[in-house]
Amino acid sequence: MGEMALDRAARLDAAVERDGPTCIWCGRTLTGHVTPTTEHVVPRVKGGPSWLENEVAACGRCNGERGHTAPVEWLEECLRRGWPADEARLARLLAALSAAIAERGGQRRARPYLDSQLRRLRRRGARAA
Repeated sequence: MGEMALDRAARLDAAVERDGPTCIWCGRTLTGHVTPTTEHVVPRVKGGPSWLENEVAACGRCNGERGHTAPVEWLEECLRRGWPADEARLARLLAALSAAIAERGGQRRARPYLDSQLRRLRRRGARAA
């Protein structure tokens, strides 16, 4: 429950510590001119909570360009652009968010959206295998 009490800056620091100092989408190292930002995997407009399980570090460029695009759709766009988007990290985050919602409850708006993203990611994996 302590994670929910973290402020935005603390959640960003925790996400960088958890995932490493690279942008999930383009792979750039988040130092110097590449400033880390808090990226909601399930966008707030889709009901995504401001929980550590729904946040990842991304560079400002990727965060701004993604906007409210679905995470798997944006992953595919990044890969089309030749960026080393971290599909495994995205899969871990979506699974962790699903588990957190199951444990904590609520998030009615986010649940169907999250489920659809998990299905789409599994289909991607099945096509790649």
